[in-house]
Amino acid sequence: MNYLPAMQPAPVVEHGEFVFASTHFDHGHIYGQTRGLVNAGGVCRYIYEPRADKLEPLRDLIQAGAKVVDSFDEILDDPGVHLVTSAAIPNERAGIGLRVLDAGKDYFTDKSPFTTLDQLEQARTKVASTHRKYMVCYSERLCSESAWQAGVLIHQGVIGRVLQILNLAPHNLAAASRPDWFFRKECYGGIITDIGSHQFEQFLAYSGATDATINFARVANFGNPAYPGLEDFGEASLTLNTGASAYSRLDWFNPKASRTWGDGRTFILGDKGYMELRKNIDVTREGGGNKIFLVNDEVEAEIGCDGKIGFPFFGQFILDVLNRTENAMTQAHAFKAAELSMQAQAVADRL
Repeated sequence: MNYLPAMQPAPVVEHGEFVFASTHFDHGHIYGQTRGLVNAGGVCRYIYEPRADKLEPLRDLIQAGAKVVDSFDEILDDPGVHLVTSAAIPNERAGIGLRVLDAGKDYFTDKSPFTTLDQLEQARTKVASTHRKYMVCYSERLCSESAWQAGVLIHQGVIGRVLQILNLAPHNLAAASRPDWFFRKECYGGIITDIGSHQFEQFLAYSGATDATINFARVANFGNPAYPGLEDFGEASLTLNTGASAYSRLDWFNPKASRTWGDGRTFILGDKGYMELRKNIDVTREGGGNKIFLVNDEVEAEIGCDGKIGFPFFGQFILDVLNRTENAMTQAHAFKAAELSMQAQAVADRL
């Protein structure tokens, strides 16, 4: 839950131009969200999290002047705060976001941003009325250098038109370290809603699609009867509105001998080539992951991305907040990825 890639400073603004607050540390992704904004030049003015032990990874920010507050309202009442980033319990994220938008601030939440389609519709309505941003940290692309660079290469046309995307997303369960809400489906929304929102966002980003049809979806608890509320396996097949197909497998069965929290792999087929992403590890080889294996009509190449690409989303997003643009990610894209994952979850639940 506390995975945090190494991030080098890459400021896009002067000190003090972009001010934010970091709140609700229920999921460890909050540390990556916070570091990403700080390394892109943001100033963390406030931290709101009642559990003191959760603050230790941000001790340096507190020492540098970030104020730990006892009331979330203190943050909402400060007109100098541009944005609130949060990683609350998933079914609470929407309610927090609506309060942030009502306070005239932008919101940057961990995935999944919603657990129900009704929450999504409330957020769409609120965004339309307030003209604020309800952005989502889909970290499996935004916090992976190889995943980000794959998008750059695809948009440059190196594999031509995308025909099919296959995403494999195993994760470490580490059940003993998980909080109670993690095993309650009403809290996390189901495995496709949760982990699947990462994968569906990549489907849209790599294909250029703006919508999709759910062909098939399934969920199961194959190996954890002690946690009946847990879905430890999920899969879904989609047809994107570009004509491309997409499939994802999600699971909590990452083996104990694995050197990483999950051997995330993505295969992308184009009409002029294909690529495989080894995001976190290159099995049996030294040096970790963050690699792209590319084959097209001109080359057969291994592209190392670790420490070479950085995390451009955060700087782009800060500038979007300040300039009211949509260069990092459109609001429609952020919402559509969540909508499709919840639609697929609903299909799986019916089955």
